[in-house]
Amino acid sequence: MESPFPSYQTSPWPYLLTSPALFSNQLIPENHVHWSETPESHIYSVDLPGVRKEEIKVEVEDSIYLIIRTEAVDESTKPAMSFMRKFRLPGRIDIDGISAGYEDGVLTVTVPRSFRRSGFYIDPADVPERLEVLARAA
Repeated sequence: MESPFPSYQTSPWPYLLTSPALFSNQLIPENHVHWSETPESHIYSVDLPGVRKEEIKVEVEDSIYLIIRTEAVDESTKPAMSFMRKFRLPGRIDIDGISAGYEDGVLTVTVPRSFRRSGFYIDPADVPERLEVLARAA
């Protein structure tokens, strides 16, 4: 009897594991997080239809990660959908200025950029009147 699979593939598993009939929605993420940036901020948008505002939790972990998730309000209920995403925050952001809004099933998290210059400041009063040259450039 001849195998229905090509000679280089003797196992039916690759066909079965990629079949949409078996795994119609497990392999495709239900929620897509859209990230965009403007000169002033980074914007994360998440579609969370059917989720109540009280079930959404947005937090910053170690000033490095933005975590967006759903969790039950109390132990007797569970959220309309289970969702959790963790993003590494870009550098030079204002963590205290992060804001979130939830309207019509869409969560929008705005992470403002920080325009503060990080560096050192030399007070002119601390500079001596006469500077000594310690090395010359070649």
